[in-house]
Amino acid sequence: LLSPQDLAAHDLVPQLLTAGVRSLKIEGRLKTPEYVANTCQHYRAAIDEALAGRARVLSDSQRDELELSFSRGFSPGWLSGCDHKMLVPGRSSAKRGILLGTVEAVRGDALLVNLHSPLATGDGIVISGDRFADKEVGGRVYELFQDGQKVPRVDRGRAFIGLQRGVLIGKQFPEGTTLFKTDDPQLTKRLRRTFESADPQRRVPVDVDFFATVGQPLRLVARVPAVSKPDHPTALPIAVEVLSQFVPEVARRHPISSETLAEQFGRLGGSVYRLRTLHAQIEGEPMVPHSVLGEMRRTLIEQLDAARTTSPLPCAQAPVAARMVSQAVMSPQVSDSTMPPTLRVLCRTLAQLDTALEAGVSNVITDFHDIREYRLAIDRARTAGANIELATLRIHKPGEDGLFSALEKRQADGWLVRNLAAMQYCQQHGIPFACDFSLNVTNPLTAEQLWNWGATRVTAAYDLNRDQLIELVRGLGWGDRIEVVVHQHMPMFHMEHCVFCSVLSPGKNKTDCGRPCDRHDVKLVDRVGAAHVLHA
Repeated sequence: LLSPQDLAAHDLVPQLLTAGVRSLKIEGRLKTPEYVANTCQHYRAAIDEALAGRARVLSDSQRDELELSFSRGFSPGWLSGCDHKMLVPGRSSAKRGILLGTVEAVRGDALLVNLHSPLATGDGIVISGDRFADKEVGGRVYELFQDGQKVPRVDRGRAFIGLQRGVLIGKQFPEGTTLFKTDDPQLTKRLRRTFESADPQRRVPVDVDFFATVGQPLRLVARVPAVSKPDHPTALPIAVEVLSQFVPEVARRHPISSETLAEQFGRLGGSVYRLRTLHAQIEGEPMVPHSVLGEMRRTLIEQLDAARTTSPLPCAQAPVAARMVSQAVMSPQVSDSTMPPTLRVLCRTLAQLDTALEAGVSNVITDFHDIREYRLAIDRARTAGANIELATLRIHKPGEDGLFSALEKRQADGWLVRNLAAMQYCQQHGIPFACDFSLNVTNPLTAEQLWNWGATRVTAAYDLNRDQLIELVRGLGWGDRIEVVVHQHMPMFHMEHCVFCSVLSPGKNKTDCGRPCDRHDVKLVDRVGAAHVLHA
């Protein structure tokens, strides 16, 4: 229920480039080199086609190859809008491979199957079953029979699959049980060839015009295909010029020739370039040492690398200076280690807030599911004479600034900000703020930057162990403005996918789900039987 299908944005590459995207990150953590090679080559082809004004659509065989490397099923993620049922069908939590067909019967060490996709001897297969109960059966295909003949490959139709002896003993599968192909040795072998070679196989073609005249400095002009840039999406081919300080004299025995130039500038191995054409304009039988040509070749590669690097998109402006920053923030003083610590209690419900106030807590932070309850929380804190801060959401997305406005109307004593958007809003509206652990304060540079932007205090990141935390505090000398979380029930993780909407509603997103999260308490039971509370 929490395992999304894999984001496959291959078909959306033209729209991504049009939207201004200039870099695609391929998720390769805990994946094989073959997965990386397979995925990158298909996205590389899609990008090249898009830059040429064409759209590349994956064929069925290409999609099968991608699914074989790793796939829990493909989806466009959130790029095509919010549809919780589409993102997480809730059928599988791990790689399944390609759906091959269905099982009809078991015959000794062989399966009678009805195949919808090709299968060859040596391929890996798995028969659907209860993975958690270790009831999935699979292995390598030892033999294939179709129409009574032993064959190396079956494209589709009814066939017998021979597995390792003993794998199917005592196994019975209901007719129609699905069968998946999990591995293709031939595909793996082909992919390995693309990265086991020491020389890159995909190269950028270079066209060179070389000018050599007796008594004049050497010069060359090189051109490569254009790289699309944000400010020039239909750029002309890139051209660079290399000038040498060497002035050739008339050769006594071996004047430079077009053949020698082509040989020298064809030595681009180890770079991403290959010499496509070389046109030489030679006048007066000049003599040029190979060392000079080698130096020009190295300069050429450097200039091409620099010219082909895409310009970075302009960074967002740094947050503006806070309108209301206390003098204590601007002029920090080393804290007195004898001062008692300040305890702040974060409350997630009104009941928790009441308990904290009754216990005499004088500094509280509220982090409610329903921000409409903040008005009651502030009234109760004011009555008790306690200082109260409001926590912002962890994740802030475009179009949600109204949530900040709603918090500002409550006129709390300050905010606990969880992201830079909330911090910037506080700066612009003169709201005192502290920074939560999600701002990742692990070193003095980060702490000082947040203080300079107006934070009254910062929370140390959870990455720090005891010794690192003490080192941070001593290095800053601002111990009274560094907060440490003493105790917290940590969420296992945050995710955009809404299980409430996906499972308890006929709708597909918050516009039509009917908010079942307001009416139901939900716990998810894991494979060892532990129940985990689910919050929307």
